[in-house]
Amino acid sequence: MFLHSGSSMMTWAAPDFLVHGPCALNLPNAAQLSTKSILYASCFPSNLSCMRSSSRPNPDSVKPLTVSIEQRLKIERKRVVAARVSEVSEPSGHDQAGPNSVLEPRAKLVAKGSEEYVIEELQKPLAEYMTLPASQYSVLDAERIERVDNNTFRCYVHRFKFFAIEVCPVLLVRVEEQPDGCCIRLLSCTLEGSPIATAQNKKFSASMINRVSWSKSNKSPKARKLISDATIEVSLEIPLAFRVVPVEIIETGGNQVLGQVLRIMLPRFLDQLAKDYYAWASGDSSRRPLGTGEL
Repeated sequence: MFLHSGSSMMTWAAPDFLVHGPCALNLPNAAQLSTKSILYASCFPSNLSCMRSSSRPNPDSVKPLTVSIEQRLKIERKRVVAARVSEVSEPSGHDQAGPNSVLEPRAKLVAKGSEEYVIEELQKPLAEYMTLPASQYSVLDAERIERVDNNTFRCYVHRFKFFAIEVCPVLLVRVEEQPDGCCIRLLSCTLEGSPIATAQNKKFSASMINRVSWSKSNKSPKARKLISDATIEVSLEIPLAFRVVPVEIIETGGNQVLGQVLRIMLPRFLDQLAKDYYAWASGDSSRRPLGTGEL
């Protein structure tokens, strides 16, 4: 018995008792086997034809293997692949969203914005206006904002396009009063617009915080600053039509879109807030909205 190493195959000369005898192997090509074939033959002993007769068998009477080594390898590969797919598909104890949610690609979008708006304080101080209870807040823009209860508002954001998809977010927010202003927190968000946008309503989550405050400005003795600091985070399942696009490109584009929304909305919000302060400080107690729905 010996092994001979060649460029691409190791040749094995079978000993006599494997070629002839009670446990003869059905070896092709004059008992020449590749090393890989020998190893797999040892893993599948059912390929051995053990003969009970002690007499030398007739080579013509030895039946060929019913399942080749190549076929067994294919079967084994399929078994391993099936086992791995089964492991991935089983939901873990911490994931109750179902087996398919594990495999869905997602993108995380983040945008931050900060704006300041300088006003001249009237006889009634801005500090008093900023500490008004939420129940006395004006909705600012009746075309875009509606009151749900004393502290909760529904906001209709202007339509915008995201990768050619028309989206109109509808935000439900709650106002939390603070000593120097308020904090506006997102409770929920639904999407209106194109069918692809509305189909994502159960496939994304969003959070938003907008801290509204004021401070003195050094431009003049009565100059005051209205300040808005906002952060938006969105996690969404990537629609099937966009899965050919790398996630990094979708996230970069999404961050730019959200950033642009903040750059448009925050100055407009502070402008409306300033107009409402001037109306309140001038004695207008109607708290009627002054916005027209336009950007």
